[in-house]
Amino acid sequence: MIRSTVAHVDLNALKANLRAIQQYLSSEPNPSTPLGTARTTPGIIAVIKANAYGHGSPRVASALEEAGATMLACADIEEGIVIRQAGVRVPILVFGALSVSDLDGLFEHSLTPTISTPGAARAVQAAAAKRNTIVPYHLKIDTGMNRLGFRHDNLRRTLPDLLRSPNLRLEAVYTHFASADVPESLTFNQQRERFESVWDVVRDLIRDSRDAGRGGSSEPPGARVIRHAANSAATLRDSRVWYDAVRPGLLLYGIVPPPLASTIPLEPVMSLTSRVVAVKGLRPGERVGYGGRFEASQPRTVAVVPAGYADGLDTRLCGRGHVLVRGRRAPIIGAVSMDMITIDVTDHGDVQPGDEVVLLGKQGDESWQRIDAREVAAAIGTIPWEVVCRLGTRIERQYE
Repeated sequence: MIRSTVAHVDLNALKANLRAIQQYLSSEPNPSTPLGTARTTPGIIAVIKANAYGHGSPRVASALEEAGATMLACADIEEGIVIRQAGVRVPILVFGALSVSDLDGLFEHSLTPTISTPGAARAVQAAAAKRNTIVPYHLKIDTGMNRLGFRHDNLRRTLPDLLRSPNLRLEAVYTHFASADVPESLTFNQQRERFESVWDVVRDLIRDSRDAGRGGSSEPPGARVIRHAANSAATLRDSRVWYDAVRPGLLLYGIVPPPLASTIPLEPVMSLTSRVVAVKGLRPGERVGYGGRFEASQPRTVAVVPAGYADGLDTRLCGRGHVLVRGRRAPIIGAVSMDMITIDVTDHGDVQPGDEVVLLGKQGDESWQRIDAREVAAAIGTIPWEVVCRLGTRIERQYE
């Protein structure tokens, strides 16, 4: 049995989006390429945290690996384990803090940790030494987000012990922008400048560690430590922050982070559909749903759709959101309840139980016959990341 409300995930669109991003990166100049050297195209670290932004991380990870992704990234060790159990073999970077995590998963499932605090460094070093192994890691620098990361202005004090750790090998240095999607913000450029200054400090410290002969595992001869900083918004905003790799999340799923625009040919990967389960009439003065938040001023026809806030629909969609029925937009009226919504189909012809309802996606070829995550987010005053990530676990994902 399949519930009426279903998420359709187009894995071919996902793969095409990855290729489109790769093409975009290769067609634009990369200011990070040193003068006098051949132009390099940044790599892609495909971000699939939060269950691949609601799309289902096991299938999404496998599809990205098939499409040529060379590294994936998730939020924590537990997410990484789920991806490994799906049979994915490419490197998986764990973004999150390790201070309260069970580190066994790093070793048992070959995950690449982010080290963002001295405490995490000591814990991973101890665990690696106990197992007599060397762990490659990415070093996170806090350049102004003020969440995780070694402070950019204190590295000469905090990094030497980490870089001397005999069982840890530095693979990459990265940061995260706080306001890449805020064009008027000055913080973005400040963080960029700080990160580039940090790179000089880190290289000096690596050289000092090697010269001291106390940390050969930090950077073996011939190893290249890479840099990455750009999420989806930063990738679109400024090619100076592409460095050696970029970290698209939202773009992979065919959504451009607002208010930015893009010329990359992307397709939304997920659509959300349901079915009309009942149709009824309202007389003038009658109200609909909890709290009677909609009152009919004239005779109306309403349809009931079995999708509600337990499925991830936001309660603020009442009076603000729309769905598509028979290729036409229908407003959501009355409260969004746990398991259903009501929509006004007065002008939609003879709507019947069983008719398809599109909550995200398209129902026709015209632009107004499409509802995307950006539109839904704008209607309720949130961000498209939340719209797709919050889809409930009881919604079946069907992969195409």
